Amino acid sequence: MATLSLRNLKKVYDKDVVAVHDFNLEIADKEFIVLVGPSGCGKSTTLRMVAGLEEITDGELYIGDRLVNDVPPKDRDIAMVFQNYALYPHMTVFENMAFALKLRKVPKAEIKEKVNAAAEILGITELLDRKPKALSGGQRQRVAIGRAIVRDPQVFLMDEPLSNLDAKLRNQMRAEIIKLRHRLDTTFIYVTHDQTEAMTLGDRIVIMKDGFVQQIGTPTDVFDRPHNKFVAGFIGTPQMNFFDADLICDGKSYYLDLSGYRIDLPETKQQILRNNGVTTQKVTMGIRPEHTEIDHVGNQPNTIPATVDVCEMMGSELYLHTDALGTDAILRLPIINLPQEYRMGFPYGANIKVRINGELIQLFSLETELSLFEA
Repeated sequence: MATLSLRNLKKVYDKDVVAVHDFNLEIADKEFIVLVGPSGCGKSTTLRMVAGLEEITDGELYIGDRLVNDVPPKDRDIAMVFQNYALYPHMTVFENMAFALKLRKVPKAEIKEKVNAAAEILGITELLDRKPKALSGGQRQRVAIGRAIVRDPQVFLMDEPLSNLDAKLRNQMRAEIIKLRHRLDTTFIYVTHDQTEAMTLGDRIVIMKDGFVQQIGTPTDVFDRPHNKFVAGFIGTPQMNFFDADLICDGKSYYLDLSGYRIDLPETKQQILRNNGVTTQKVTMGIRPEHTEIDHVGNQPNTIPATVDVCEMMGSELYLHTDALGTDAILRLPIINLPQEYRMGFPYGANIKVRINGELIQLFSLETELSLFEA
C-alpha cells in the first residue's frame, strides 16, 4: 500500500500544447481519489503520468517516499485498468489474469491460487476457461480488474473502466467497484467523465477543466460548497440553474434582485458576505433543481414566475423544464409533494410560481466566476 505525492506536475506536448498545468495532490494510503471533468480536461493524461505511460514534462511524482519520474512503468508497482479492457484475444481468462505473474516467474501453484482468489472475488470463476470474445462487456471488465488484482499492486489506476457499458450494467459495476475497494483496502486513482461515478466512488474528487484543477474535496464539499461556477454546474444532475441577478447591499443587509423579484438571503449567508467585504454588484445566482419548489398557495416569499416548457416523468420525480424570467430552468419535484392534479405532469404553457430556497443559493462573481461564499 502507498501514499502518492503529485507535486507541480505539468505535461506539454509538441508545439507547446499544455495538457496539464501545475497539478498538486497528496493522496493518503488506501484513499480512493477520482479525477473527473469533461473530455480533454487532462484527467487521463494525469493518470498516465502516474502510470509512467506519459513522460512528465515538469514536477515530481512520489509513490511512497520514492521519486518515480524516471522509473519504468513495470517497476512502479502499480496496476492499470483501461477503458477498452486490453485483453489478449488468443488467451483464456485464466491466461489473461496470470500473464503478468508468469512474466515475473511466479511459481505455477501461486499463480493458480492468486487467479482463483481474484476470480472468486469478482464472481468469474466459471469463466476462467473462456476467451474474451465469448464474454459480455461486464464480464470482460471483471477480467481486466482481476488481472490487476492478482498483481497485488501498491496503487490501482482505472481509466474510465465503465464507459463502454450500458447504463444498467454501469450501475451494477459501480457497486461492484465500491465493494471491491473495501475488500482490497488499497489506494485507487479513478478517472471518469461521469460525475455520478465521481460522487458515489470517491473519498475525494479532483475536478479538472482545460488542464487546471478547479477544486479538490469530498463529494459533500464540491456539491454543497463549489469553488466556482464551473464546479457548481458540472456536479449535480440535472445541472444547477443559473440566473443573472443584482446583489444589493442595503446598509448591513443583503438581498437579490432578479428582474424586479426580491430573493432574501438567510443571516448565515449574509454574515459570510459581510466577512468577505462583498459590495453591491451584478452576480450569477445558482440554485439546484432539487432546491426549488412550486408555490401552490401563491403568497410565499422568494418566488419568481415561470412558464412550463417540457415535463419529464421520472417515476418518483418530475423534471420540469421552464422559462423563468427568460432563463431556462429545471425543477426537480418529488411527485409525492405535488397536488393530485399535477402528479401526472404539468401542461405545456402552464404558468407557475417557483419558490427558491434561500438557504441553498450559490452566488458567483460575474467577473471571476468564483464563489462569493468562499471563506
